Amino acid sequence: MPDAQTVASTARQFRDSADGAAMKSLELILQLLECSPAPFSRDHFTPGHITCSGMVLAPDGQRVLLVHHRRLERWLLPGGHVEATDPAIEDAARREVVEETAAVLTADAVIAGADVHGIPAKRGEPYHLHHDLLFAFRATADNFAVSEESHAVAWCTPAEFDRYAIPANVRRAYQRVMSQGLLR
Repeated sequence: MPDAQTVASTARQFRDSADGAAMKSLELILQLLECSPAPFSRDHFTPGHITCSGMVLAPDGQRVLLVHHRRLERWLLPGGHVEATDPAIEDAARREVVEETAAVLTADAVIAGADVHGIPAKRGEPYHLHHDLLFAFRATADNFAVSEESHAVAWCTPAEFDRYAIPANVRRAYQRVMSQGLLR
């Protein structure tokens, strides 16, 4: 499992002074990593726990891979919880992408965003916060598969972001990745 200090170092690599929401989320993530004895524990609900997401760009770089999340009933980036077997935080994001979509990814991963968001209560879990680090990847092919966690998987162009109700933090992260050439 990644250690909190290494994850904090990775998280500090993210900077975008024009994205106040992401920078505030980053502050909260760093505070959780510094102050919590178990920042990755799925059983740590107050103030929440660290998760990660993967923004997968299609080989052409013009589309993003989305999953229609079964429990939340909305289109999201693939992602989830950090596991004990994940050597690094970006490996957790990569594992989640592969588990949820079967996408084949290049070796590169770059931190592209931070977002703290609420997760509704379910089966014995109270409402809690996911302190999410977003990593960008590139797929080697357009192939994907639907997992049991999702109703569907789809490639989405920026022109379709409204149709899929893509959250603002994901839109900003996509713009950041594209404008800064973070994945070449």
